[in-house]
Amino acid sequence: MTRIMFICHGNICRSPMAEFIMKDLVRQKGLESEFEISSCAVSTEEIGNGIYPPAKSELKRRGVPFTEHRAVQLTRADLEKYDMFIVMDKSNLRRARDILGEQGESKLYKLMQFTHSDRDVSDPWYSRRFDTAFDDIILGCEGLLGELMQGSGQV
Repeated sequence: MTRIMFICHGNICRSPMAEFIMKDLVRQKGLESEFEISSCAVSTEEIGNGIYPPAKSELKRRGVPFTEHRAVQLTRADLEKYDMFIVMDKSNLRRARDILGEQGESKLYKLMQFTHSDRDVSDPWYSRRFDTAFDDIILGCEGLLGELMQGSGQV
């Protein structure tokens, strides 16, 4: 089983979108039993809050199912629970490194690196472009799933 934690600043926009997009991609391939997928924040600002309404709207518009979600913060204890920590941008990467310490370095990735790019996932909190963020996230998740499937022959 591959355990993936998606990470953004507050865990109300990009990381829950990535969580539910990835779960949907995995479901479409019939691989649900091969993955555990979750999301979290590097900050405490939104702890306990649900998915930001425009992010929910974009998931609905694109036909991606989602369930109840409440923002939680990344902790060092998550190192034992997850194989991969996928951040949305350079700032998230820096904060995740601070939280996870040196032991987490080999498990940290930027989502867009799975599209062979070093750029950040567009942040809809500032741009208000949840469609652009969704487009970035689905490309990254498709690339990630493709690499995971190719790397082990199946997953």
